[in-house]
This record gives sequence, C-alpha cells and structure tokens, in this order.
Amino acid sequence: MYRRAILPLAVALIGSISGMLVPAPSLAASPPSETATASPSAHQLVLNRRQRLLMVMEGEREVRRFRVGVGMPGWETPVGSFSVIEKTAYPIWEHPAKGVRILPGPTNPLGSRWIGFHRDCKGRRGFNGQEHLEVKGCVTSGFHGTPNRNSVGGAVSHGCVRLLDEDVKELFELV
Repeated sequence: MYRRAILPLAVALIGSISGMLVPAPSLAASPPSETATASPSAHQLVLNRRQRLLMVMEGEREVRRFRVGVGMPGWETPVGSFSVIEKTAYPIWEHPAKGVRILPGPTNPLGSRWIGFHRDCKGRRGFNGQEHLEVKGCVTSGFHGTPNRNSVGGAVSHGCVRLLDEDVKELFELV
C-alpha cells in the first residue's frame, strides 16, 4: 500500500523498498550537451510507482500527469523526498558496470533529457534480467527519455524513471 504525499522538495517518490541503479549521465562538455544547475521550482513531482504515474503538482493542484517506466524488481526506483540535483540536455550515457559510453542521439538510452534527483555511492550488485552487474562508485537516479517507447509503463529500468522523449522535454522545462 502506498501513501500519497506532496512534499516541499522538488521530487517525492511514493512506493515501498528503496533501491536504484542507473549511471549518471556524463557531464563532459560535448556539443550539443548542455548542463544546467537546477533552480527552485514552484512545482513538486509526485511519482506513484505502483500506478507508474508521475504527477506535476502546483500546491494541491495537479498541473500535468505522465505515464512512466520505473525500476525493475531488485533495481527499484528509490523512495523518499529528493531535490533535482542536475539537468542535462542531450546527455551522454555510460553503462554502470562496463563503462561503455553512448553519445547523444537516437540510440542513447537516456533520450534527449536527464533530470537527476538521487545519488548513491554505495555500489551495487544484482541481476538485471540479462546479466549480473557489479557497480562500484557513485550512480545517479533520474528522470529521462527513452528511445524504447514500449518500455514506458513497465518496471524495466535500473532505478530511473523513464518517460516518452516528448514528455521528458516538457518536464525538463517545468522543473
């Protein structure tokens, strides 16, 4: 059972069992990459992991609702109150265990936008459905687009929140 809460921070994630693991996008200067420090927003984001819905709230009023994908079992999207810690247009994705980098473009698993909200530096081991991964060092969970439109609505990520690319572009402008 979940509890709905609108919190004064930028992001409130609802659900049970904390956990995450998706690499932070590289912030290396690589055109057309663009990184911005998050500024305070009048909006709160409320994620219902069970229903796989992200609500953008302005006070008690829902401004926008998005269908999302969340972390798969064993790699759950973290639960709690978080603030946006980074925003990047056209991010570079780096595989969490192998270090392989994918530049911005149509095959980048992060789509065209990244909004980071939680950094974990404990490391993690787990099976992602295809392979056993051991991740050392820090990783960041965030909201991002995806080239795999069919994954939105499922529990399929390593802890991040996936949106359709057109939706994450809109969300990027709201937070």
